[in-house]
Amino acid sequence: MTLSGAGDEVDAGFRRTDPRGASYENVFGGAPSFLRRRYTRDLDGFDVAVTGVPFDQAVTHRPGSRFGPRAIREASLLQAGDPPFGWPYDVLSEFAIADYGDMAFDYAKVHEVPARIEAHVGGILDAGCGAIVLGGDHFVTLPNLRAAAARHGPVALVHFDAHSDLWPDDDPERIDHGTFLYKAVKEGLILPDASIQVGIRTTTPDQMGVHVVHAPEVHRQGPAEVAERVLSVVGDRPCWITFDIDCLDPAFAPGTGTPVWGGLATWQAAMILRDLAGLRLIGGDVVEVAPAYDTTGATAIAGAHMAVELLSLWGWTRRA
Repeated sequence: MTLSGAGDEVDAGFRRTDPRGASYENVFGGAPSFLRRRYTRDLDGFDVAVTGVPFDQAVTHRPGSRFGPRAIREASLLQAGDPPFGWPYDVLSEFAIADYGDMAFDYAKVHEVPARIEAHVGGILDAGCGAIVLGGDHFVTLPNLRAAAARHGPVALVHFDAHSDLWPDDDPERIDHGTFLYKAVKEGLILPDASIQVGIRTTTPDQMGVHVVHAPEVHRQGPAEVAERVLSVVGDRPCWITFDIDCLDPAFAPGTGTPVWGGLATWQAAMILRDLAGLRLIGGDVVEVAPAYDTTGATAIAGAHMAVELLSLWGWTRRA
């Protein structure tokens, strides 16, 4: 930062010149970029970009996750001044992180959205950066995976969710957050035998070859054993992580469109993610944060922490 220090920094999202390091701006003021990173579309010199996709027109129940990126950015300001807790390195200091802003689209031309998301995320990957995407509903993961697979081939997927999103859908014109994974498997975007779901607690007739750890298994086995299983399934393959916030129990994340009881506690999710250090992460997303259904802001706070964990996981295998 070029500003002198605590109490003097303001609007770091626009004014900071050093893309690395903490921010000491007042939490309650200034431009709410993600972790007070600089807003920019010029990724020259950056390592990883955080971007928002405020699209929620593929939901089966309650809309509102279009406001997720904004809420997650604001919640992230609670963390902007400290290194991520529990990691033996500081991703904020070691890597140049950009806030790439939100993807632009015409809300009345829904049919154009999938290609727009794919091109938007693909542009980040083409710049040589990791991509952390803030949704939006869970449909956005399908074009995210299209962008990733176009550059890396079929990827391993680690999918945190209450729902499998494997319901059959062979209509190419349908845009549905509950069928993104079915289509990803059918399109060959992921490697089913190297992919795994965590936290599922809805009935799924056909897993299509994707491994699964149901929520009751997480509770019985514990986070460490679940993480070991994930690592054994994914191996050293290029990996994408998608975290649907409804993987968490509604007691911890009520602000979502399709809440299901019996889910993970935030501490369980945090421990599992931390123990996944070593994955060859190329990117990830946090989706389905719908802040209007949570007056406390706890859901957005959880979403912001998940995004920071994804950044830290991405940087772990690339740190000095």
